[in-house]
Amino acid sequence: MKSAMRPAKPPRRLPPKKPSTNQKDPVGVYCRVRPLSPSDQECCIEVINETTVQLHPPDGCKANRNGEYKETQYSYKQVFGTQVTQKELFDVVSRPLVEDVIRGKNGLLFTYGVTGSGKTHTMTGSPGDGGLLPRCLSMIFNSIGNFQAKRYVFKPDDKNGMDVQNEVDALLERQKREVQPQLITRTPLSRQRMDPEFADMINIQEQCKVEDVDEDSVYSVFVSYIEIYNNYIYDLLEEVPLDPIKPKWNTPGRNAEFIPPQSRILREDLNHNMYIAGCTEVEVKSTEEAFDIFWKGQKRRRIANTQLNRESSRSHSVFMIKLAQAPLDADGDNVLQEREQITLSQLSLVDLAGSERTNRTKAEGSRLREAGNINQSLMTLRTCIEVLRENQLCGTNKMVPYRDSKLTHLFKNYFDGEGKVRMIVCVNPKADDFEESLQVMRFAEMTQEVEVARPVDKPICGLTPGRRYRNQAFKEELTRRLEDRGGPINGDAEDQAVVEILIQSFPPLPSCELLDANDDHTLPKLIEVLEKRRRIRQMMAEEFNKNVSTFRAMLQDLNGVVTAKENIAQGRMTEKDKMIASQKSEMERLDKKIKTLEYKIDILEKTTTIYEDEKRTMQQDLDSHQQKLQRQLSDKRRLEARLQGMMNENAMKWEKECERRVAAKQLEMQNKLWVKDEKLKQLKAIVTETKGDKPERPPREKDREPRVPVRSISPSPAPTAPPVHPRHRRSRSAGTERWVDHKPTSSVETDTVMQPHIPKSIKVSVASEKALAKCEKYMLTHQQLASDGEIETKLIKGDVFKTRGGGQSVQFTDIETLRQQSPPSGGRKRRSSPSNQPPQGETTDSEWTDVETRCSVAVEMRAGSNLGPGYEHHGVTKRRRP
Repeated sequence: MKSAMRPAKPPRRLPPKKPSTNQKDPVGVYCRVRPLSPSDQECCIEVINETTVQLHPPDGCKANRNGEYKETQYSYKQVFGTQVTQKELFDVVSRPLVEDVIRGKNGLLFTYGVTGSGKTHTMTGSPGDGGLLPRCLSMIFNSIGNFQAKRYVFKPDDKNGMDVQNEVDALLERQKREVQPQLITRTPLSRQRMDPEFADMINIQEQCKVEDVDEDSVYSVFVSYIEIYNNYIYDLLEEVPLDPIKPKWNTPGRNAEFIPPQSRILREDLNHNMYIAGCTEVEVKSTEEAFDIFWKGQKRRRIANTQLNRESSRSHSVFMIKLAQAPLDADGDNVLQEREQITLSQLSLVDLAGSERTNRTKAEGSRLREAGNINQSLMTLRTCIEVLRENQLCGTNKMVPYRDSKLTHLFKNYFDGEGKVRMIVCVNPKADDFEESLQVMRFAEMTQEVEVARPVDKPICGLTPGRRYRNQAFKEELTRRLEDRGGPINGDAEDQAVVEILIQSFPPLPSCELLDANDDHTLPKLIEVLEKRRRIRQMMAEEFNKNVSTFRAMLQDLNGVVTAKENIAQGRMTEKDKMIASQKSEMERLDKKIKTLEYKIDILEKTTTIYEDEKRTMQQDLDSHQQKLQRQLSDKRRLEARLQGMMNENAMKWEKECERRVAAKQLEMQNKLWVKDEKLKQLKAIVTETKGDKPERPPREKDREPRVPVRSISPSPAPTAPPVHPRHRRSRSAGTERWVDHKPTSSVETDTVMQPHIPKSIKVSVASEKALAKCEKYMLTHQQLASDGEIETKLIKGDVFKTRGGGQSVQFTDIETLRQQSPPSGGRKRRSSPSNQPPQGETTDSEWTDVETRCSVAVEMRAGSNLGPGYEHHGVTKRRRP
């Protein structure tokens, strides 16, 4: 008994890696200028040369409202003027793409421009002058016409792949399709008359073809036609059953709301190429049949009448031409039954809907929604091109938003290196379309900077080339030799030969001539021979009957065997039908699961996008905070350095101040000692001198001693300073700079001889920013009560600086002090006796005391003096009294 265990499944094979190439080609961008309509008067586009076009802003344009007349030029791979023919455009733009398709490479061609710029005319053409699409079909069939495979030898697998069948299976498939015909491929076009609407479009006189076609391969062409409407994909070749109650979908010439068919979804195959699941692919064998399929789908395309175009396309249409090719076997007779040897190439011809502004088209309702979706898909295409350009020029790795639109998601493989990309920019030179044409041409010029990886050549199968023609030559030679030998034997000659053989097997008849009436030998011999022939005939009849019975029995046995086999086959067919039904239900379940997963994937992608945006925002905030912290740290370091410098400066200043005070104190003590010595000397002189020689006391003024205004009193050993005007002393702060003299209203006027005087000053009672902005120096008058009860006036000086914020700041640099005090009691002038006067020519120390001399010197604190920071001498020596 055989084991019921199912064999283990082999491990899943990984998809083959795409061969990479380092060679890249830029996107080919061409410009075509439409002829100006008779109703349009002003032209804003001028063709400069074969690669440059210039735009002139018309009167009243935004670019010219400020008085600037700015002309812009744009360069493309080639510019076609208004007189260019469809053939010239095809030879330059589309012919290389068709050659690549026949050699197994993909190609993408799309027309781009504003509404009414001639995109559909460029792609389809007009009666008598076919566009790019019929010319591409004509060139393909002219090149592979003698090497086409029979119908259904290639069969799509609904997964963007292709299966190959032998001729017997293909014949059965054809018979099955004839029994159950489809609406699209019901009658070959060769058996019916062509539609007169497009008969002139495909009647192309110039027969062009590819020269280097692989003669040892067979080819089949499949076409499909879809449209992208409101960011949904619809199959234009799908037949929708007619509902008598509801209006017919997409009736030509009807602008009512349509009943849309089932939208299609995008999927990714094993080679990571995008395809449309469930899209109708029709096998065609001639240009007429292919264009007939296109024209049927074109009638179902959504068009509407707008203010800018009477037949404006409301969707993006994509006509895909798929070419399947497989090599012949080693005998050159049949197709090689290996799926790995099948090469698929595709040419996608895209007619983009025109970008438009709603304020010009006056669109409302569904037309407005259609215009918004068209502009959104075109904006997504522009964004993808800009991100690709930025990644290639700047070396970044930003994610290209292909999934934001069905249009860019469908053709993302072309920009990733799966084929050659060409774009035709159609422009209308009329002045009303200037602003839209300007944006279109900017985008087209930028698209040229995107580079696409060059596709690799298809692999070589390894069989001997030229095997097709060798097989044909062998058949022709065999036929010729058979004809030389007598030719083939027909059915009549064969029957005659069988009769002759049977006649020769009978015994020969003797002579039947009777010589006389008594001849007894001739008749008996004739009777004997005839008897032998009768027996032989009877034996042959019996043998024939036996053979007939045997053959009948064999036929019956064969009939039973065939019946049994038919029953077995019927049972197997029933099982297969059940299995197919279960597989279909499983496929439907998987389709629903795939849709659910795709919906979840879209949600996850949107969530990922949100998280990435939040991450980017948080990263920017983190970077800004880090930069702020770095600035704060640098400011802190600068502040620390500044404070350290100020501390060092203050330390040095106070050290010098301490040294100065110590020196002043030492000098003061020395002066006191000297004064005491002088007093002792005078006392000694008084004691030693005689009473008669005692001089009389000179007349003195009142006992009230005058007050001397000083800044800071300090004894001076050498009262040799030049005299100063005693009435009006000018402050050292006065100079060429302008000052702000800030004197509060609470200040008390003093009756001192020395008063601060600053010319070119602005006197204010309250400091103001306006006054500080006009001056370079600042002085504040501050009064306070000293320890001896007298008023002490301080003059606080500073420099005015401008701040970064536009204000002013004051940095104080110096302080001057002005106060009144009574002179000490020991500062009176004394005269020595005349008997003890020193000789003439010597200095008499007893005549005038040094205390009086030192009290007559005013010392002002100035920066740079030897006595310490902020001191300088300005002394006035008192005159000696007579």
